[in-house]
Amino acid sequence: MEEFLDQLPQLAQQKKKENTAFFKKLRKKKPKGLDNEVQQIHNEVFDEVDCLTCANCCKTTGPLFTTNDINRIAKHFKMKPGNFIDQFLRIDEDQDYVLQQTPCHFLGTDNYCSIYEVRPKACREYPHTDRKKIYQIGTITVKNTAICPAAYKIVERMKEKLPL
Repeated sequence: MEEFLDQLPQLAQQKKKENTAFFKKLRKKKPKGLDNEVQQIHNEVFDEVDCLTCANCCKTTGPLFTTNDINRIAKHFKMKPGNFIDQFLRIDEDQDYVLQQTPCHFLGTDNYCSIYEVRPKACREYPHTDRKKIYQIGTITVKNTAICPAAYKIVERMKEKLPL
């Protein structure tokens, strides 16, 4: 896994133009049964990929924190939301709450998340490859192929299996 992770940004960059074109076609054509086919591919890949051997998303990027996320996590820590924000978050250029730094403060050396049960929505949904109408998020999916080995493999299998 480590070797593949080291190569992933370059592999994703090499495929970026091809993957972007694929999602543009997908957006126009929308094959029948797309959601079911992508869900099946997603499940197959996640049967092979163990996030606990990777955690690259937690090491290199940070999720957006919604107000609900902040309130839920602050409650978990028995903190006031404002104190949670001050201790762990900052406001980015889009005026969203994000982590002050990466890797994620809540990621353990064993790649386990210390707030897994109350983690942000963005973490629960990442890499968003089991989402219905994936053609609507082609740009973010292509971006995620450089971070997440599963996202990379899912897009590659989608290109193999979906007739466009």
